[in-house]
Amino acid sequence: MRLGVCTWIWTAPLRDAEVLALAERARRLGFDVLEVCVEDADLVTAPTLVDARERTGIEYSVCGAFGPDRDFAHADETRRRTAGAYLDRLVDLAAAVGSRHVCGPMYSAVGKERLLAEDDRRAEWERMVAELRAAASRASEHGVRLAIEPLNRYETDLVNTAAQGVELCDEIGADNVGLLLDTYHLNIEEKSVGDAIRAAGDRLFHFHACENDRGTPGTGHVPWAEAFAALKEIGYDGQVVIESFTPAVQEIARAVSLWRPLDATGDDLAAGGLAFLEQSLA
Repeated sequence: MRLGVCTWIWTAPLRDAEVLALAERARRLGFDVLEVCVEDADLVTAPTLVDARERTGIEYSVCGAFGPDRDFAHADETRRRTAGAYLDRLVDLAAAVGSRHVCGPMYSAVGKERLLAEDDRRAEWERMVAELRAAASRASEHGVRLAIEPLNRYETDLVNTAAQGVELCDEIGADNVGLLLDTYHLNIEEKSVGDAIRAAGDRLFHFHACENDRGTPGTGHVPWAEAFAALKEIGYDGQVVIESFTPAVQEIARAVSLWRPLDATGDDLAAGGLAFLEQSLA
């Protein structure tokens, strides 16, 4: 497995001017992977990422941010088109910089929490299946996979569990569509973190190693031994990325309900989490 860290630990929105310094920082801390969180596709360009990769040897994961205007489930066609155009740009970026995938909760906008009638919910589901099937077809032309992330109930009412994620992947029916599972969300939604990982099986394209409070991995109560045993059981050999946030970035903090500082600075959280992951996976 290749161990990584996401740019949201330090900044948002990510800009070209920050890329090289963050790639150097990630490598200096000991990471193999920098997860590039692209809120605005106009601010991060492939040549800059490629240059930083060549200078540092860093590997990339491309992650999307899906706000209200980027919503494949919405009845408004404009929002669906906006989501498609944005995801296509991330796919182009991933192909250009050598990322294995584009990851994130790309099925809908984050922060939708509603009690919908069953007919309305099914209509949303069918729209996101159709849109993601088309997006997956376009991504396959570039050799890029889509790693769809289930989120906890406080961030979405559409896809909360690994089982729902597998169902969505099956309905999309594309070989390049799989899941990103995140231990923060698994810890809230699943009866068993290990069973959820095993349910994903070979559909698991990407993995986020996050503590129950989104602080330093290994300092909380996520059942890490169970998670690592399940990853080994399914033969997962992809990237394992630490994702966290800063309350100083208000839009992101609001989206993930982060109202107080976490237990460490960005560098300390990343370094402490990496040490824990290396020791545990060894």
